[in-house]
Amino acid sequence: MSEKIFEISFGIISYAGDAKGLAFEAISLAKEGKIDEARETMIKSKEGITKAHRFQTELIQGEASGNKTEMSVILVHAQDHLMNAMNFQQLADEFIDLYERIESK
Repeated sequence: MSEKIFEISFGIISYAGDAKGLAFEAISLAKEGKIDEARETMIKSKEGITKAHRFQTELIQGEASGNKTEMSVILVHAQDHLMNAMNFQQLADEFIDLYERIESK
């Protein structure tokens, strides 16, 4: 595996992992009734996903330019992290909305 693919993979893993952790933290904050803090934490989580997605975009642009990407378990793992974090964010947004609805009653 090339050094560049290795760096991109770990960039995705790092930012996506941080983003998922922040989304989980946001759910905990909402559960405590701290809805505004939860939403602010989700903003940070989404910023992390944006950074991870930039790494992924670099790969996609390379492929579109005719540079074949060497597949590896680490790259597949990175993609898995990114997709799981994005799914978790969607669920976190829903949980926050639900906790907000509960708090308003």
